[in-house]
Amino acid sequence: MTAEQKRVAEAITAGPRGGLRGPFPAMLRSPEVAERFQKLGEYLRFQSSIPAALNELAILVTAREWSAQYEWYAHHLLAMKAGLPAAIAEAVAEGRKPDGMDADQAIVWQFCTELHRTKAVSDATYAAARDRFGERGVIDLMAVSGYYVAVAMVLNVAQVPLPPGVPEPLRPLADR
Repeated sequence: MTAEQKRVAEAITAGPRGGLRGPFPAMLRSPEVAERFQKLGEYLRFQSSIPAALNELAILVTAREWSAQYEWYAHHLLAMKAGLPAAIAEAVAEGRKPDGMDADQAIVWQFCTELHRTKAVSDATYAAARDRFGERGVIDLMAVSGYYVAVAMVLNVAQVPLPPGVPEPLRPLADR
């Protein structure tokens, strides 16, 4: 590694992630991008106005839409730790609307799914998210969705492997 790559790698490792995993080894090929990217990701993971389980739901929706195996693997674990019901994650993995969501989960699922699939959200979906999470929350949902699209791109292009012995968690969807 160059001196700049080492500096950025050390900063990422010293931060709340505690290690250099996921997209960051590949991103170090452009240390400035990696550094700026990790700062945004740090906010979105650790300081978002969206509660952790709902934030992880938004990330799982993104991982599913992009069939990002590593992203799903890593964030499914975090979603379970944050208290997202396993049945909701399972439905998202299968590409279907989860049954039994509470109101907040339904808003996040609808907002993020609609955003990914239509590249916009309806006025009603926007209003529901704004009324529940405020303007900041709407921006945080859009930002976490966009950020994890970029993460998925890096992971998929760099072919970041799952840990040894871990099977791919996402099956191909028939309609994609």
